[in-house]
Amino acid sequence: MKQYDITASVCVYQPDELSADDQQLVRAAMEATRTSYAPYSRFCVGAAARLADGQVVTGSNQENAAFPSGLCAERTALFAANAQHPDTPVVALAIAAFTQGHFLSDPISPCGACRQVILEVEDRYGQPIRILLYGTEGVHVVDSVKALLPLYFVSASMK
Repeated sequence: MKQYDITASVCVYQPDELSADDQQLVRAAMEATRTSYAPYSRFCVGAAARLADGQVVTGSNQENAAFPSGLCAERTALFAANAQHPDTPVVALAIAAFTQGHFLSDPISPCGACRQVILEVEDRYGQPIRILLYGTEGVHVVDSVKALLPLYFVSASMK
């Protein structure tokens, strides 16, 4: 038997400790929660993707009565960015969640499907995406989705 440990490095910042660009990206994710369509869960999630050229594309969760037909904020933002700007890599992604009248104190992390999509975008452009997870008690930052999805599956895995 072989055993190994997997660790992830997560930095936690107060919002005012972030760079101006990161603060703006987090604010864009927070604003994107306003466009959420969440009549069933009342759990509004916003995401903002910064492209390599500085543009920001946002998305929000979109629920549906046929629950599998909805889409998370992260995938909404990334799919929009890739569809509208297919030649421009995504370099950062901020995520924020709002429910019961306030933003969460602890940040939420992308679901498994979103982690896989973020990984595919990293693989597509050959570079990591910095992920900022907003909570009122601090912004958790990882340098790549691989910190959240260490045993990952990409196209090279099929060769």
